[in-house]
Amino acid sequence: MGKASLFLMTQKGLEVLTSIIHNGYIELVDKIVIGRDANIQNDAAEEIETLCKKNKISYCYRTTAIESSSSYAIAVSWRWMIKLDNSCKLIVLHDSLLPKYRGFAPLVNQLIKGENTVGVTALLASEEYDKGNIIGQESIEVKYPIKIQEAIELISPLYAMLVNKILQEIKTGKEISGLPQKEEEASYSLWRDDFDYRIDWNEDAAEIVRFIHAVGYPYTGAQTLLNGNPVRVADAEEVPDVDIEIRQPGKVIFNIDQFPVIVCGKGLLKITAMQDQNGNSVLPLQKFRSRFT
Repeated sequence: MGKASLFLMTQKGLEVLTSIIHNGYIELVDKIVIGRDANIQNDAAEEIETLCKKNKISYCYRTTAIESSSSYAIAVSWRWMIKLDNSCKLIVLHDSLLPKYRGFAPLVNQLIKGENTVGVTALLASEEYDKGNIIGQESIEVKYPIKIQEAIELISPLYAMLVNKILQEIKTGKEISGLPQKEEEASYSLWRDDFDYRIDWNEDAAEIVRFIHAVGYPYTGAQTLLNGNPVRVADAEEVPDVDIEIRQPGKVIFNIDQFPVIVCGKGLLKITAMQDQNGNSVLPLQKFRSRFT
């Protein structure tokens, strides 16, 4: 009977480990490699370690490139290269229904785009990213407004479902090969850096709200300048537009219940939570004539 090494990060990795322990698949796990992510506020590394200790599972933290000699390696939320023996198959779990949203930050980008269905794909790793054969997929409907943390909580059980199915196939000795992707249906999701956390007030208010929700906790949050000073917008909502003779995105037009209403490229947005760089609220605004850039 083959075994698998699991490369786990974040809440998704924690959900997977919790599920396979609960379902009795831990005998199929050779070892757990835990990754840390400095870009999110809680990467669940300590919780994964605690579960490993409690259940006497061999584990280590990623410090350099990790080698795996197991029959399979399963990567959940993993961001680094994994060195494998030629006999070891690498299975990657990806935050989209491939071949759509190949690449980086797929869940964030799906929420910004307003996709009504999100999901997870288990695939065999390939030389070109996210092009390998599809082993399985799980999906779920989402309703807006929805914040990224809520979306992560919705799809994390889908990760667990897929990994449990894969481990069951490993247990029965079934060959895991998957099916080729439909290349003509492929799309790509670009990587994101600090610049991509900045709000573009020229966008539609509805898209800006989705953006604010998509890059919030556990990520660092949407950024903008308020009268030249950096702030992070934690929450906002769309409000009905009005006829503006000369539209200037980024300017405050109203105060509603002490919350500023901002002119967008199309529509109006009311900011309901906003902090400075020290985490202190900057609402209500000190002056009405304020500009966001």
